[in-house]
Amino acid sequence: MTLQPITSDDLPVPHGFFTRVGGASSGVFSGLNCGLGSSDQRETVLINRARVASTFGAEPEQLVSVHQAHTAHAVTVEEPQSQPTEADGMATKTPGLILGILTADCQPVLFADAENGVVGAAHAGWKGALDGVLEATLDAMEGLGAKRDGITAVIGPSISQRAYEVGPEFLDRFLDDDPDNARFFANGEGDRLQFDLIGYGLQRLRAAGVASASWIGHCTYSDPDRFYSYRRSVHQREADYGRLISAICL
Repeated sequence: MTLQPITSDDLPVPHGFFTRVGGASSGVFSGLNCGLGSSDQRETVLINRARVASTFGAEPEQLVSVHQAHTAHAVTVEEPQSQPTEADGMATKTPGLILGILTADCQPVLFADAENGVVGAAHAGWKGALDGVLEATLDAMEGLGAKRDGITAVIGPSISQRAYEVGPEFLDRFLDDDPDNARFFANGEGDRLQFDLIGYGLQRLRAAGVASASWIGHCTYSDPDRFYSYRRSVHQREADYGRLISAICL
């Protein structure tokens, strides 16, 4: 089955927010699982990643990922890597090098400054976004010659507010950082709250001064046929879950 990446007219370079459709994995991973950190068969994940690279007309080794750890660390990448660096953001100005970010509810964010020939990608869950991974990725891009007010940022498929239930201690973390963050929380059942991760990410990007920031408009939790979701897998008591990949290159 053909891969079905979602693209945005706002990004003027080759990219894709890949769905789970078209992969070789089976079972709970059925589809395009690109997570080498999952318990899926490694050989199958490598096949899936090769299929992603091929959509860019590239070899598998040109698809670069990092060891994601919910940090605010971003790195610059100049060539294919044999071992992934621990980071949650990447930037490159090397044509043909594909930056790939893995998610399963967290925000995959792709960045481009086509005029200055720099692209970036970030994995922004609540912790990374709160700690500054989006800004760190922008800083890494600027270090390669990008201009902040020339960068377009697009958030890919992520968990939406209606599906993201959190506790009061979660709210406290965000209020301690900035009392205005209360606007990203809605009342839920009992003492539970619904967190708008996407709205929070967009606010951080716009406050950082990018040219534009948008969301692709798809909720990972609510569409099991197209997307993997960590939270859905927990609710369904599945043993593991697949990882979506979002990728960009010059």
